[in-house]
Amino acid sequence: MAVAEIVPADIREWRGQAVVDEKDHRIGTLESVYVETASDQPYFVTVTIGLALKRRLVFVPLDGAVLGPGYLRVAFPKALVKQAPSIGVDDVLPAEDEPEVFAHYKLEYATGAGGERRLARR
Repeated sequence: MAVAEIVPADIREWRGQAVVDEKDHRIGTLESVYVETASDQPYFVTVTIGLALKRRLVFVPLDGAVLGPGYLRVAFPKALVKQAPSIGVDDVLPAEDEPEVFAHYKLEYATGAGGERRLARR
């Protein structure tokens, strides 16, 4: 099965595709892409998980992720992703919650020099 490195122009086209963990366990469906504001490069995705009345979006870093035919494989285990900070399906990540998303995956967090947000939804 062929996989490809993530190309920024392509990742936006993967909305609605399956998201799987490093062992190919299905996590959920790709909902949106969050880019790093300094570079405008894809940095996190949100994944829809849960049952119909209890759906939520969890954040998953794209570091180490690869695209395959019909899926996005992330480099984190399903259990870790399902415990990640989340928002409602119609919500947007508040700026004050960004550090928690990074901390969950043990990623370094810093705002821009002027205190601007690190992530923006695309």
